[in-house]
Amino acid sequence: MTEKNPKPQVSEEEPEVSGKKEPEVSEKKEPKREKYVYDGKTPPLNIFLHWCKACNLCIAYCPKKVLEPDRDGKPVLAHPELCNQCAICWLHCPDFAITSTYK
Repeated sequence: MTEKNPKPQVSEEEPEVSGKKEPEVSEKKEPKREKYVYDGKTPPLNIFLHWCKACNLCIAYCPKKVLEPDRDGKPVLAHPELCNQCAICWLHCPDFAITSTYK
């Protein structure tokens, strides 16, 4: 081992909790992501209709029923205020025709 990168000191002592010894667990906390809130201006999803083949998988899998088919059977944002950015629609789209404007 070199002096430039010394090994961090690890104590042999373990903290006691109610008379029992438990090893110290270092938890890395991820920063909390802000919950998506529809602002009424920017739509939560981009739908590239020229890529879409109207398979309607996105409509079927959407838990909040944000998408509805248009007269050609392609998805449109019918209820954008209900979208919670769960990613189910764009992950199941075989044509990659749906993207998020948030994530």
